[in-house]
Amino acid sequence: MTTNVTAADGGDFILGGDLRINRLGFGAMRLPTGTWGGPTRSPENGIAVLRRAVELGVNHIDTAGFYGRGDVNAHELIREALSPYATDLVIATKVGPLWGPDGYPSGEATPDQLRGLVEDDLRRLGLDRLDLVYLRVGGRGGPGGQSIAERFAVLAGLREEGLIRHLGVSNVDAAQLAEARAIAPVAAVQNHFHVQHGDDSGLLAQCAELGIAFVPFFPLGGGDRPLDRDRLAKVAARHDATPEQVALAWLLASSPVMLAIPGTGSLDHLEDNIAAAGVHLTDDDLTDLTA
Repeated sequence: MTTNVTAADGGDFILGGDLRINRLGFGAMRLPTGTWGGPTRSPENGIAVLRRAVELGVNHIDTAGFYGRGDVNAHELIREALSPYATDLVIATKVGPLWGPDGYPSGEATPDQLRGLVEDDLRRLGLDRLDLVYLRVGGRGGPGGQSIAERFAVLAGLREEGLIRHLGVSNVDAAQLAEARAIAPVAAVQNHFHVQHGDDSGLLAQCAELGIAFVPFFPLGGGDRPLDRDRLAKVAARHDATPEQVALAWLLASSPVMLAIPGTGSLDHLEDNIAAAGVHLTDDDLTDLTA
């Protein structure tokens, strides 16, 4: 496989019509802890991973105020590692989930709590305006089944005030996306998706038609929807790559609006993920993968 690969080798996308970002980005969830339950990772490790990610061409970082444990929080790691921020760096965050008694961010903020969450993100990240804010809905459940209009309207108001540049929605179905778009422009959708478990293929096609970024969380499965490594191995061998690298390359090949944000707390794993931008799948590869 090609060496000296950077995130730019995976192509780029213009988010919201005005922010050009590399399609292979970085998710910050695993910087504070490997799992929601811990143990907490050292802040120095997270700072090193972030700085190396930017060196490797990452200019889209996905984070959230609830990504943390104890005194270690992804927002503050990002600020410590990367502030003052490069002019081309886009930081996306999510609001909505609240920590519940089960030890997970399973609660949901009410409309009148959203402003405080956005202002807290601004403070922790050291920003005057957030590039992209998703309304994350549904707790730990799947998408659908509730109106998001009242909460999304709050974020739309904060956008009008200049606190937010672009809006997104996360863990939504097509009806909820339409509900949001009737209130304000939607620049990105973030749902649980990977190429071997593409429940949202219809929503992805709609995003492609509308020019909306589709940003899957858990792009490599996330544990509960694992990749079929055997199915990926044949193509991986052709490219001297790992199955995970082929899965990321396949994700990018699946749609021009697809953005990948694999996360890690490991420098070696980060290097492996970025190297996926150098895996360019052929038509034969795609045929074998989809057979």
